Amino acid sequence: MKKHLNTLYVTTQGAWLGMEGETVHVKIDGETRLRVPLHMLESIIVFGNISLSQYLMGRCAEHGISISYLTEWGRFLARVVGPVSGNVILRRTQYRWADEYEKSASISKVIIGAKIANSRSALQRTLRDHKNIQKRDNLTVTIRILQMRLEEMKKADDLDTLRGIEGLAAQEYFGALNYMIMNEDPAFTFTKRTRRPPLDPINALLSFMYTLLLHDVRSALESVGLDPQVGFLHRDRPGRPGLALDMMEEFRPFLADRLVLTLINRKQVSSGNFQKVETGGIYMDDSARKTVLTAYQERKKEEIKHPFLEEMTTIGGLIHIQALLMARYLRGDLDGYPPFFWK
Repeated sequence: MKKHLNTLYVTTQGAWLGMEGETVHVKIDGETRLRVPLHMLESIIVFGNISLSQYLMGRCAEHGISISYLTEWGRFLARVVGPVSGNVILRRTQYRWADEYEKSASISKVIIGAKIANSRSALQRTLRDHKNIQKRDNLTVTIRILQMRLEEMKKADDLDTLRGIEGLAAQEYFGALNYMIMNEDPAFTFTKRTRRPPLDPINALLSFMYTLLLHDVRSALESVGLDPQVGFLHRDRPGRPGLALDMMEEFRPFLADRLVLTLINRKQVSSGNFQKVETGGIYMDDSARKTVLTAYQERKKEEIKHPFLEEMTTIGGLIHIQALLMARYLRGDLDGYPPFFWK
């Protein structure tokens, strides 16, 4: 299995990244603040006004290390990668299957099933720890509804029907998100999912986490030779990484949403960490971004037993395993794609 490596996140405005021998060094105001061996990295993500030397970019391309550029607030701008590798036959199979309605529906069905099941697991875990009787009752109702959506999904084979079930399940899950928040600060009251821009602190955290997760899923798919742009559930659209969006559905409740709730409930972020910009959006300050990035990196280092392979792996490595299993399914080595189910 692919070894889980580190992602280097740089948020300090005006920073400069270059190479010294085989080491990446980060300079701020002309002073070296950090050194990281190149072989320890799988990607670099920079936020805002940050510069990289051409030599560093070239070495990253040679070593398969992707570089992603985000705005200071965490909105994705661009991604730099080296030459595309992988089996052309695998990609041609992916393209053919994406054009086949029944194949796309079959793969989408198991992905949606895993997303709904993992959303239900997230609610169940909160239910075990919650002492508020009213919130426990509300969580129980939503858990039952999501179980009903799972039963509906098992009987559906039409792609549009599956999307409809997924949409309803997502609406019901987010409708219960507020019952999972134990922080009594009114700033962390969740009403609905808002994007572009996020309109409250929770949506700001969710959008930021989804951007980080999408980056990792996209990198994992490229590492096994798949095209992250061509999906089965998310159809082709210019600039949209359809397959990466497909695969990250399994991980949203387990990795992104759960981490956001942990940061809020443990008061690792506060309402003072957020500010409103001219567009009306709410974004994190630099301190909160660093807190989230550190927590995300630590979370990816945690170990978990893969439910299908029954092997121990890091959570960061888990994303690569799922990409590998998707590739094996498309090659015909597996009878079906086994999505990640959170147990």
